[in-house]
Amino acid sequence: MIMRLLLVEDDEILGDGIVAGLKEFFYSIDWIKDGNQAESALLSTDYDAVILDLNLPGQSGLDILSKLRNSSKTLPVLILTARDTLDNKIEGLDHGADDYMVKPFDLDELAARLRALIRRAHGRTHPLLQHRDIIMDIAEHSVNKGGIDIELSVREFALLQLLLENAGKVLSRPKIEDKLYSWGEEIESNTVEVHIHNLRKKIGADIIKTIRGVGYVMK
Repeated sequence: MIMRLLLVEDDEILGDGIVAGLKEFFYSIDWIKDGNQAESALLSTDYDAVILDLNLPGQSGLDILSKLRNSSKTLPVLILTARDTLDNKIEGLDHGADDYMVKPFDLDELAARLRALIRRAHGRTHPLLQHRDIIMDIAEHSVNKGGIDIELSVREFALLQLLLENAGKVLSRPKIEDKLYSWGEEIESNTVEVHIHNLRKKIGADIIKTIRGVGYVMK
């Protein structure tokens, strides 16, 4: 499952490990090491979730979190910190965090908690997405159509998930690119079109409709 995350963590070694580890779970990650830069990124980019350290240069994680919630943004925020007292956890949750993990941590648990946070943010309590005869299991990274397993690449899976979660809504190419790719990744001008073409071959040409000049929609 590719979902776009913002990691705010100033520890180089830990940050490298989190980015490398979560990419194995098909997350697309922008990594920022400064609180002020994190605030700017949250204003300019549409993320699915934020992993937030508390001790940061520029401004603290709690300050960032308070500003985020005061702006009425509801994206999930998971605090990941070495502050491990009960008072610290209460303070973080009362500032608007959706979850709280203490370092050191297990990467599998972090990935599972992120999946749960993002799922709830989309109004789902189950990891399955279904549309017509297509069933997607996000946790298992599998797709079944009419009882037959469909093999998808990582990007194809991410694009199909995005379309399923927004069934009936038209998604523009820039919106799709913004969700599927992190900063610094090269994107060819026809990349989205190629993924759409491949998806249509695998799940049916009539399921994804092109709205000329606007974008794509799951019918």
